[in-house]
Amino acid sequence: MAHQARKRFGQNFLKNPVVISQILACAQIQSGQHWVEIGPGLGALTGPLLKTGVQLEVVELDRDLVTYLHDKFSRSINLTIHSADALEFAFTALVQPGEKLRVIGNLPYNISTPLLFHLLSQAPAIADMHFMLQKEVVDRICAAPGSKTYGRLSIMMQYYCTAEWVFDVPPESFEPAPKVMSAIVRLIPHPTIPDHHQAAALSQLVTQAFSQRRKTLRNALSKMIPEDAFPACGIDPGLRPEMLDLEAFLRLTRYFVNQKETMC
Repeated sequence: MAHQARKRFGQNFLKNPVVISQILACAQIQSGQHWVEIGPGLGALTGPLLKTGVQLEVVELDRDLVTYLHDKFSRSINLTIHSADALEFAFTALVQPGEKLRVIGNLPYNISTPLLFHLLSQAPAIADMHFMLQKEVVDRICAAPGSKTYGRLSIMMQYYCTAEWVFDVPPESFEPAPKVMSAIVRLIPHPTIPDHHQAAALSQLVTQAFSQRRKTLRNALSKMIPEDAFPACGIDPGLRPEMLDLEAFLRLTRYFVNQKETMC
């Protein structure tokens, strides 16, 4: 199929068979598992996945590619193709009693962050996720406190998941080749799903904290946390936000939530 990659869909089709084999190897796929592939494109990963004997669902927005995939895999009885926008897709609707989904995909870089948060909102239905993302995004997701890449995305993703960089993927592995390096990340939702109310408060707090990275906590959070609350939470208000780990931000979040409830 002579399909012209569409920029509005963020299409960069994976073509390197060595990289595909590496992805499948690191995912430790077992026959009979229930998998979901987001953005299958031309089916470079779809075909090898089907050969492992999994039950596979794919979610594709481009209608031309949906038609192509129906034709290419017309004899595959273990494949279901969904013509849908992954940003609005109800992944929980695919889950059968007693199981969790395993999710994989070469995500469009232009929607990767909102798509990750959409998936995390359905984390109880997901066992793990293996995604191809822009390396810069993977670095931010996996960053530790004190690093230049540590910020809101690091904290929120690690609040929901264990995040692990797996390996880098060079631009020439795609058609067309992107202008940036890519990487594979493994995300495993925590066994205990975070409280939605606390998650919203944490997001509000870290968004404010990192809105001006060079400010100290006392200045960055002055409208949310009084200065005398920092020592009570075991935190030095003179630190910059990137020096605080997730647990420290959670202590501040609990204080913030309690103060709001007291005022109501």
